[in-house]
Amino acid sequence: MANERASKEFLAEAEEIIEKLHLDLVALGDCADGGECDPELLNGIFRGAHSLKGISGMFGFDDIAELAHHLENLLDSLRMGKIALNAPVVEILFGGLEMLSRLVGGKVDNERFTVDLAPLFSRIDEILKDDDAEGEDVWGALQLDPEIRKALTEYEEHRLLENLKKKRNILRVNALFPLHSFDVDLSGVHAAIKGRAEVISTLPSASSEPDKIAFQLLVATSETADSIQSLLKGDSLDVEDLLHEKAACIVPAEIEAPIEKEAAFAANDAIENSSLRSISQTVRVDIEKLDYLMNIVGELVLSKSAIADFADRLKAEGDSERSRDLQKATRTLERRLYELQKGVMEVRMVPVSQLFDKLNRIVRRISSEHGKKVEIDIRGAETELDKLIMERLSDPLVHIIRNAIDHGIESSAERLAAGKPEKGTISLWAAQKGNNVAIEVRDDGRGIDPEQVRRKAVERGLVSDGIDLSRQDIFDLIFSPGFSTRDEVSDLSGRGVGMDVVKSNIAELSGMVEMDSRVGQGTSITITLPITLAIIKALIVRSRTKTYAIPISSVLETLMVHTSKVRTIERREVIDLRQNTLPLVHLSKVFDLPAPSAPPDSFFVAVVGLAEKRMGIVVDELLGQQDVVIKSLCASLSFVKGIAGAADLGNNKTILVIDVGGLMSEALRGETALHV
Repeated sequence: MANERASKEFLAEAEEIIEKLHLDLVALGDCADGGECDPELLNGIFRGAHSLKGISGMFGFDDIAELAHHLENLLDSLRMGKIALNAPVVEILFGGLEMLSRLVGGKVDNERFTVDLAPLFSRIDEILKDDDAEGEDVWGALQLDPEIRKALTEYEEHRLLENLKKKRNILRVNALFPLHSFDVDLSGVHAAIKGRAEVISTLPSASSEPDKIAFQLLVATSETADSIQSLLKGDSLDVEDLLHEKAACIVPAEIEAPIEKEAAFAANDAIENSSLRSISQTVRVDIEKLDYLMNIVGELVLSKSAIADFADRLKAEGDSERSRDLQKATRTLERRLYELQKGVMEVRMVPVSQLFDKLNRIVRRISSEHGKKVEIDIRGAETELDKLIMERLSDPLVHIIRNAIDHGIESSAERLAAGKPEKGTISLWAAQKGNNVAIEVRDDGRGIDPEQVRRKAVERGLVSDGIDLSRQDIFDLIFSPGFSTRDEVSDLSGRGVGMDVVKSNIAELSGMVEMDSRVGQGTSITITLPITLAIIKALIVRSRTKTYAIPISSVLETLMVHTSKVRTIERREVIDLRQNTLPLVHLSKVFDLPAPSAPPDSFFVAVVGLAEKRMGIVVDELLGQQDVVIKSLCASLSFVKGIAGAADLGNNKTILVIDVGGLMSEALRGETALHV
């Protein structure tokens, strides 16, 4: 058990390292396309690969360790300037990280899972054969003591040479700090000059004062010594130009013979003591533990409802005093439960940036494979979603983006001929709308011709020729099983996996998906999802003898409607609601419930909405609101449309929870007999 837990912790940590590496690689790829890279970016990627190599070897994942080691070697040659940073090298790094992702993901279920790494290793080894040694022709201008050069690491020497080649000033910052605060003071110097200069090396040196420690920093910058001096505060800091002034020799502490041993030991103690306390206050928690907590909260909510019912019975029996006390205690419990529920929910919420960052990598890789130039526009990445919803949303979004690159974005030549920018754009936008989150994927490609969609639908027998379809009805046909506007199958968007799978996956999350497109302008797909699927407030309704729950986040209002107000348009029942036409769907017809002996004169309507769509759900009775915990249906019932799950009302009665998004999608297309 201990080994299993340790392995899970490793895999979780490895996933975090890989995600950070991918983010940094995207930035590195931008450098390869043009411009100068921050050396710390490359260093950070190198350190990430090094850390992954170390922890994977420690836990016995030798294939991950070997792959990380090869990537580390490649990154080391890059940061040392032995190989050039270009697009092919970046693509190999991306390929290596994709392999790491596959390995880590595969070992979650099977620790023996592995992949063939030999082809990638061969490509890396081939690149590393081209290492070139750096020349010595630029050292002469620098007034640097030979002993200092011996003290520099190979990487520090490389960075010094690179800056000399680029005609930058090489400065020395002399600093003297108290022993008890030198780490904080030194960090302050780094922070002060960050962005204006590169700190190549920090060398401790001898100090004439026993309670202080001296440092000399080698700094490269395009600015003057006076400019850097103005950034630094304190009498113990001064800056010298090593290229244009006759500078004194720098004598590092480790080169000079016996210097203040006590000071060195004190410095080591200060570093050791300061590192014992964690910088981050973050705790990694398994989502299954949060589900367990959520289930407990759900049971407490049900218990609170049972206590409230008991208080009502006491009042009805005439025991008003004890009823009042019990109701007061129930209200206090309700407030605390709400706070507990809110707290657990907040822990489950994560920013969609975690998903968008991964999709950024997908866009880069797929566009590169197809020789298309595509950039990504991300907005609203701070919007939060339940962790489980976001994980299940990843596959539909990947498929949508694949289709956008394969079908939508034109080649550079086509775009230029059409008067468009050479680079296509895929936009990923997220925004919270009430208790829902809307995610839009938009491309500025060739768009979709509605008439072509209609013709393909008629050819495949999805609709009859000549039937009157609205623009939205036509685009909804794209979500039909097996539908495609292409005759050939591509590597990306073929293989029998179409937009119908995207729609069904979104429906399983109680969401809905809509499409719009303009020929020559592009296509947008909007997904609307509930923020969470765990504990929700629901409107409890009755239809015939059955009781259902409708998520209150989707309910806009409730009405009582007389049957005389109902009209029929294109075989659909509708009512007029504030100068708008509202389509109706009867739950009794949706679930094929027995008809009443005598039709009622009036009925209740719960007006629901997702995105811009509205619909009225017809029920016989509104029973009130209640917090419910949604439980997934078993696999044998997962095919049932219009149902998000089941919920326990606390009176030993289990009811079905309506999937508003799925119900609207089916009902508005005329499929009103779903049959449970």
